[in-house]
Amino acid sequence: MRFKFLEHTADIKFQAFGKNLEEVFKNSALAMFNAMFSGKVKEKIRKKITAEGKDNESLLYNFLEELLVLFDSEGFFLSKVIKVKIKKRKIEAEVIGDYAENYKIHVDVKAITYNDMFVTKIGNKFVAQVVLDV
Repeated sequence: MRFKFLEHTADIKFQAFGKNLEEVFKNSALAMFNAMFSGKVKEKIRKKITAEGKDNESLLYNFLEELLVLFDSEGFFLSKVIKVKIKKRKIEAEVIGDYAENYKIHVDVKAITYNDMFVTKIGNKFVAQVVLDV
């Protein structure tokens, strides 16, 4: 399981899973875009993004925020995360997707929040929890 959605009174809450930090960040990005549109997104446009953070939570927040900025400013809609590299609280990622105008977006994500956010290792896997303001 890459991610699952959890009950939340007003916003969207999810947990993402991965065998390492890179995979949990990748699956968090997929969950955020899956909250907006659950169908297949074509792979037409490649983007490279970077973000930094003082800890894993702020790094995840800033990474997702960069993707949301691409969505809001350029209409970029994520299909998949091709690669992720995390080193010394900096993330570099290559993503692929299509223009959002080609899809019927179900939910408008306004922002990522720190509310209930965590990134932790449980046993041999990583888990991230995020609440999206919709």
